[in-house]
Amino acid sequence: MDFALRRHRFRYLLFLSVRWRRRAIFVLGGVAVGAASVAFAKLADFAQLEFQRLLLASPSARYAPMVVMPLAFAALVLITNKVFPNSQGSGIPQAIAARRLTDQAARGRLVSARIAVGKVLVTLLGLLCGASVGREGPSVQVGASIMFLVGRLSPSKQPGLILAGAAAGVAAAFNTPLAGIVFGIEEMSRSFEIRASGLIIGAVIAAGLTSLTLVGNYSYFGTTDAALQLGTDWLAVPVCGVVGGALGGLFSRILVEVARGLPGTLGRWIKQHPIPFAAICGGLTALTGLVSGSTTYGTGYEQVSGLLDGSHGMPQSFGLLKLAATVFSSISGLPGGIFSPSLAVGGGLGANIATFFPHAPIGALILLGMVAYFTGVVQAPITAFVIVTEMTNNHALLVPLMLASVIAYSTSRLICPTGVYHALAENFLRPAPRGETRSP
Repeated sequence: MDFALRRHRFRYLLFLSVRWRRRAIFVLGGVAVGAASVAFAKLADFAQLEFQRLLLASPSARYAPMVVMPLAFAALVLITNKVFPNSQGSGIPQAIAARRLTDQAARGRLVSARIAVGKVLVTLLGLLCGASVGREGPSVQVGASIMFLVGRLSPSKQPGLILAGAAAGVAAAFNTPLAGIVFGIEEMSRSFEIRASGLIIGAVIAAGLTSLTLVGNYSYFGTTDAALQLGTDWLAVPVCGVVGGALGGLFSRILVEVARGLPGTLGRWIKQHPIPFAAICGGLTALTGLVSGSTTYGTGYEQVSGLLDGSHGMPQSFGLLKLAATVFSSISGLPGGIFSPSLAVGGGLGANIATFFPHAPIGALILLGMVAYFTGVVQAPITAFVIVTEMTNNHALLVPLMLASVIAYSTSRLICPTGVYHALAENFLRPAPRGETRSP
């Protein structure tokens, strides 16, 4: 009897040991993801600052990107394809695909230490030369890669670790812990699992505390108190939802169609000549920047911040030109995300729509445009309004933001039936033909 009781106790203690070890792995990974995201953010800010210094070096320096960017895009895509394959594009599709795969070797080709290093390095070089990309999507793939490495201590939990790493990456990149959790559930897993959600929360808390320790508490775009008054101001909500959803869906449809392969001669040429195509995309991105007065380069953070606090205005063409620059940068094959550029595009569109509602607070319409366009692109409405609310610390506008995101989601699906990240993830779930590099 005593022997049976001792054996039962031993098994129970062993169960607790394994359970807490798994939880510790998630926390340890969350700390690593938080530290990596903070370092990535600091380096990205430095890269953009250096590019701005190049533009301000002399009156003629604003033309420099016309020479620099085609060469840089071609070189960076070549490096990506040859040295860091599967690190191109946002990185979120790779994380989604890695979670759905069951073979460890196949997962390792999408999330690994090599890919994490390449993702950070080439994204930073892209920002250094003015590409219209963000670091948040790459932070997701980096977070998933870190968790994949930590997960070697608990192989049975690999899908959950990848999911937690992706969520922690979003949370630490924007300092938006709630949005990180929602993103993990809504976009990465497309389901709610109590056990997995608890592990996600643990990783996000660890990443968030690490970020707080290193850079302190902050709102990504500061604090705004803009709100809509009852009456005609609310007419702007469906307008922003339809316009943002339609343009966001169009952007996603372009990315998906190029990734799948355009029909005819053009599509075959792009697949056979990815480096010259990247150079052309670099030239078009530079031309867009030149036409916009150098406002469409980089993530778009400064432009949106200026619109929200009123420190400087943007040309009426900013939203559409930023959209074009992000299209060219995204289809080129460069590593780089679309989170921040999408928020910038939406902010510009909101400012455009504000001209038709002169009595409505412009800050409120900018936020509505950001949520609507972002929802149109990623088709994750809950993540969209949660992330913008956290980034601006504005809760007075929560209901209009929710309504705009729902309208934008429905509108976007009419143009792009499948969310961009999940559509692009399919490219990484099927074998690529021998000698062919997958599109982002």
